[in-house]
Amino acid sequence: MIDLLTKELIELAVKEDIGDGDHTSLACIPGDALGKARLLVKEEGYIAGIGVAAYVFKLLDPETVFNPIIPDGSPVKTGDIAFTVEGRVRSILQAERLVLNLMQRMSGVATQTRLYVDKLEGLPTRVLDTRKTTPGMRMLDKLAVKTGKGENHRIGLFDMILIKDNHIDYAGGIENAIERTKNYLKDTGKDLKIEIEARSLEDIRIILKYDSVYRILLDNFTIAQTRDAVKLINGKVQTESSGGITLSNIRDYAECGVDYISVGALTHQIKSLDLSLKAIDT
Repeated sequence: MIDLLTKELIELAVKEDIGDGDHTSLACIPGDALGKARLLVKEEGYIAGIGVAAYVFKLLDPETVFNPIIPDGSPVKTGDIAFTVEGRVRSILQAERLVLNLMQRMSGVATQTRLYVDKLEGLPTRVLDTRKTTPGMRMLDKLAVKTGKGENHRIGLFDMILIKDNHIDYAGGIENAIERTKNYLKDTGKDLKIEIEARSLEDIRIILKYDSVYRILLDNFTIAQTRDAVKLINGKVQTESSGGITLSNIRDYAECGVDYISVGALTHQIKSLDLSLKAIDT
């Protein structure tokens, strides 16, 4: 299912790429020429963006026939064919680069996410993404994280309260930040969950006085500090670890008993998966 923001992004990308026409294809490809192409996987990983590709082809030419072969989220290897597409050659060529750009990045995010998720096999801790996404690409990045078996944190600044260190400092302390947030939600009639960052065990003790908080963010805690924090919180609210989390230490943090671990690297330190769209002789 393609959301409205993603549709707008794709429409903008089409305008950006085609402008007043794909003059190369217009010059050398007859308008009635029909053809077929396949998406060739050139690297091991996890595929993502099959549904997005289908939308792009149909947007450019509703008569295009899209044939998915490998479902989103599936492991792939060099030589696999993820989908085939049939229709007007001009339409296939116009869609080629946009489809590859989107799917290569999405597959890279899904592959990166799966690396982190697999490190937690057998544990209840779940992996979250962050807002560290490419501007305009957030919904696709978030979709790719879910394709890689991760979970989405808040989508943006509008769908959750997350009181971080700068908010606390500017507000004059944890108590002020929480009280003002409670009043704001009451005055505006908004029903938003409140998460707040703790920088010490003392911060946690203060936060636990408020039943309006549903999750505490343990930012840049060491593993030993995280273990102490989880023990202090004792299941009263959800817990999330963040900051300095890597593939080599994520399981150590999860074994402390946190509910979630958020990892910015899922979307801002990724390598796109190598894919190619190739013509098929018919």
